Amino acid sequence: MRRRGYPSDADADDDTYFFLLPYLLLSPEDPKQRKYPIRDVLNALVWVARTGAQWAYLPHDFPPAETVRQQTHRWFAAACFQSTAHDVRLLCRVEKGRHGEPTAIIIDSRTLHSTPESGHRTGVDGAKKRKGTKVHLAVDTLGHFLAVLTTPANEQDRAQVKDLCLEVQEVTGETVQVAFADQGYTGTQAALDVTQAGVKLVVVKRPEATKGFILLPTRWVVERSLVWLARFRRLGRDLERLPSTLVGFHALAACVLLCNNLKPLFA
Repeated sequence: MRRRGYPSDADADDDTYFFLLPYLLLSPEDPKQRKYPIRDVLNALVWVARTGAQWAYLPHDFPPAETVRQQTHRWFAAACFQSTAHDVRLLCRVEKGRHGEPTAIIIDSRTLHSTPESGHRTGVDGAKKRKGTKVHLAVDTLGHFLAVLTTPANEQDRAQVKDLCLEVQEVTGETVQVAFADQGYTGTQAALDVTQAGVKLVVVKRPEATKGFILLPTRWVVERSLVWLARFRRLGRDLERLPSTLVGFHALAACVLLCNNLKPLFA
C-alpha cells in the first residue's frame, strides 16, 4: 500500500519530479541493485531539509536513513542541486522578461549557531556575539540563488567577497559587472579584491542616525532570500559535520524554492 504523503512531498509533484530527474540520475534509473525509487529518496531528503530532523529519525515509510544519507552525499558531491538551480534560475529570469544571466548581484552573510557536530570548525562572530558558521550568499536582483560559501564565524565578510564573486562569475559565464553589499564589505581592499573578478563593489549604506530595520534599495533582496532559506529548519543551525554538506543543503533549498516558482510552467 502506498504511504500517505507528507507536506514536503508537494515540493516535488509529478511535473516537478520529472523535470528534476535527469539532474539526479548519477546511474541508470533502474539498475538491478537499486531497492528504493529515486523519488522516495528525494522526498525523504526534502523532508529532512524542511523539518531539520536527524537522519536516524526518518519516518519508517521512507527508505532507510543510511540509504537516503548516502545518496544525498552523492548528489551533493556531484553538485546536482547547484546545476538544477542554475538552469531553473535561467528559466525564471526569462519568464520574467530578463536576460538569462545577471549583470548585477547582491551579497550578504548570516551566522548559524554551532552544534556539537559542527563545533570543531566554528568561530565567534564578535558583532553578533554568536559562535558558529558564516554562510556567504550571492543572489541576482530577483533573489535567485547563485553561489554560497561557508567560513568560521570569526572570518570577516569583506575577506570572502573575492572568492564569492569568482564563484559567481564561473556560474554565470562572467556576465556580472556589479555587486551590491552592506557596510560589512566597506574598505579599499575589498573593492580591489572584487576587481580581480571583473566586478565593481557598491556598498549600500544605511542613513545616518537611524535604528531598527530599514528597507534599503536593492540590498534588501538578499536579506529576503536568506529568510526564505531559513524556512528550511535544517538550515536554522549548523547541524553538519562537513561544510560541503551545509553548502549542499543550501543548494537543495534554493532548488526547491526556484522550482516552486516555476510550477505553472512545468504543467
